[in-house]
Amino acid sequence: MKALIQNNKVIDVQESEFEVHPSLSWVDCEDSVEIGDSYDGSKFTSGIVPQTSEQKLQDLRRSRNKMLAETDWVVTMHKELGTNIPSAMKTYRQALRDITDSATSLDDVTWPEKP
Repeated sequence: MKALIQNNKVIDVQESEFEVHPSLSWVDCEDSVEIGDSYDGSKFTSGIVPQTSEQKLQDLRRSRNKMLAETDWVVTMHKELGTNIPSAMKTYRQALRDITDSATSLDDVTWPEKP
């Protein structure tokens, strides 16, 4: 594989090189090299910055909030009709609200089953 380098950054990865502007250069690389990686003249460094635990928790909350929003209409409908919200829906929504008690990221979450 070949990595196209500009200002010490990988801007393209191809199986074979082609003619480019003189400000760019091709470098042999492993298959694992990706666009956005850095190149210091001898080795590649991943351009992916690992998420902090707070960022992972924020992603988890965003997904959870989306799932809650998808069922808001059920609660609203029952409130407007003056009927009881089904217990399965109450349990599901409570489990979503409690999800951050046990999970810390999208990687370790077990989502409750939607009724």
